[in-house]
Amino acid sequence: MYSDRTLLPKECLRLCALGTLALSDKPISYADLANSVRHFMSHMMGPSLDMMGSSLQLLKLEGLVKEDSGSTAFSDGQLILTQQGHDKFVELMQGNLRDTSGELSRLIMALKMRYLHLLDDDIRREQLEILQDVCELDLERVLALREEHANEASNFTGWLEMEVKRLEQKNDWLKSLLV
Repeated sequence: MYSDRTLLPKECLRLCALGTLALSDKPISYADLANSVRHFMSHMMGPSLDMMGSSLQLLKLEGLVKEDSGSTAFSDGQLILTQQGHDKFVELMQGNLRDTSGELSRLIMALKMRYLHLLDDDIRREQLEILQDVCELDLERVLALREEHANEASNFTGWLEMEVKRLEQKNDWLKSLLV
């Protein structure tokens, strides 16, 4: 049975929230977590109802986060990651990336780069290899298009040249992370 594990916008939101908690060495209030997620997502993609429509409260209901037992009755619910939440975080970090050019793909790439260091070495390397492979495929696609339109005198060929340079730079950078 084929299963496409490409992350959906809702899962990107969950990954950002779980990753933010995984990064923290102390509990985070619900309000601070929501603000942190909203800040990151809006700076990566601009304001989006798609991205903010899912409530972070679901993470608590699903057992992915819990209130820290050290929280006082007067606090606003300091949240920590559960083992189940950590496992979900690792699963989401292994979600697929179809290309590196779309808006959602750019967000997924940013989330992976932000939290990659939290993964075990073997999973981190596997993810870097996948990202580098996807980037190479993007580069091949744009190079083929550039070749097809090489004799045209238009802004399109200039744009293709810019895309080739960007993808070559990204590909080289990803390769350097694998060393």
